Parts: sequence; C-alpha cells; structure tokens
Amino acid sequence: MFDRATAEAMLATVFAPWVQALDLSIESLGPDGAVLRMRFSEKLCRDNGVVCGQALMSLADTAMVFAVSSAGGVYRPMTTVDQTMHFLKPVAKADVLADAQVVRLGRTMAFGSVTLTADGDARPVAMAQLAYALLAEGR
Repeated sequence: MFDRATAEAMLATVFAPWVQALDLSIESLGPDGAVLRMRFSEKLCRDNGVVCGQALMSLADTAMVFAVSSAGGVYRPMTTVDQTMHFLKPVAKADVLADAQVVRLGRTMAFGSVTLTADGDARPVAMAQLAYALLAEGR
C-alpha cells in the first residue's frame, strides 16, 4: 500500500538532491491524487522576490509522481514525457501547494493535471498538464 510513510521515504531516496532541496512535504494522498507543499524560501526566488518558474515546474512534476504512485498503490519507475505549464500569477513570500490529480492511469502511460496555489489563497497561480511513461522495474 502506498501510504504517507512510503511517500515520505520516497522524498529522501527517489529524487535528485536538487529536488530534495526544494523542501517538499506531503500534505495528503488519495486514490487518484496527492497534495504537496513547497515551503517558501528566498533561494527559490528570482531577483524580484517571486518564486521562479523552474521551482514551480519541478513542484508540479514531483507532485504528479506521488499522485500516480498513490493511484497505482505503489511507486514504480516513471519518466516525464510531456509537461505543459501555464503561469497565471506570481507567488511571493508564500508556500505553494500542488494539487496533483491523475486523469488516466494505464499500463504504460499516466496522465494528470496539477493546480498550484499560494497557501491561504484558493486562486490558482499555475496549472500543469503532464504525461508519464511507466517503466518496467530495473530500468
């Protein structure tokens, strides 16, 4: 079963050190999705104090890995095939929440969408559509 303890262990073992440096945490897991939090840090900001798009894209991508794993009941290796991101408004001095939902989970592909919001504001700051190739074990 894919539970919070498994997800938290994944944060420390599956992802590259620079993803771990985003200081992500698991807010919730469900049968077709996951919510992750990226804590605000000046190190994630551009020179104007706004959280950079690269950090937001990485958050969305990482959140979808957890959503796919939660929906499938287990983590399996996967790779991002496509990610389309729409930035709607800037985020400054706030944690960012990524609500990742699986749209379709197949045998070899998974598709999903992620809505990013600033903590305390329900209005989206960005939206992403993602596709993953689900890999065989050992790849």
